[in-house]
Amino acid sequence: MTRDEIYNHLAQVYLGKKNELEESARKKKETQRLNAWLVINFVITAVIFASAVYGLTAFLAHRSESLQSRVIYSLNRSPIRITYNLDYPYPPVESFALTISDIPVEKYKKLQFAVRGTDEGYPGMIRIEIRNKKSESASVFIDGIDKGWKNYTIPLDEFKQISDWENIEEISFILEAWNAQKKKGILLIDDVCFSS
Repeated sequence: MTRDEIYNHLAQVYLGKKNELEESARKKKETQRLNAWLVINFVITAVIFASAVYGLTAFLAHRSESLQSRVIYSLNRSPIRITYNLDYPYPPVESFALTISDIPVEKYKKLQFAVRGTDEGYPGMIRIEIRNKKSESASVFIDGIDKGWKNYTIPLDEFKQISDWENIEEISFILEAWNAQKKKGILLIDDVCFSS
């Protein structure tokens, strides 16, 4: 073997080892990069899955909680319009009654409704009366009625004279001359319901 051949052979061995080392280092880097990519994707997937499960369970829990806390029995389907005139010679009391047909009211906790007057006039204050089939009746006054819709929620506990909530017969909205700000006008009532 000549000197040139020996040098060439040594160069090939050296460069081959160098190329093998470089190839090994490159493969190691690629493997590390692939492992890091897999770990990041796994973490992101786990976070998304955990968020989805948590969100779904929170939604379902809140939904069932809101359904349990918002059991509603609606008493009217459209706004009730009461045109009233409490000036003499008209009667000093005007009322509108909603008849209740065999609703077990004892499972509810509140009476809810929305009220407003119109430009023609509004009473300012009305009396809400509940009557049962035993002729027990109880009243609650609400005030602040004007031209804007106002929502009212009255706990049924405030109707203290009612002992039998199983046989409620009617709910009346009563306007009286002695407590009306404007003796003539129109009263609108909507969203009358019992709720828990």
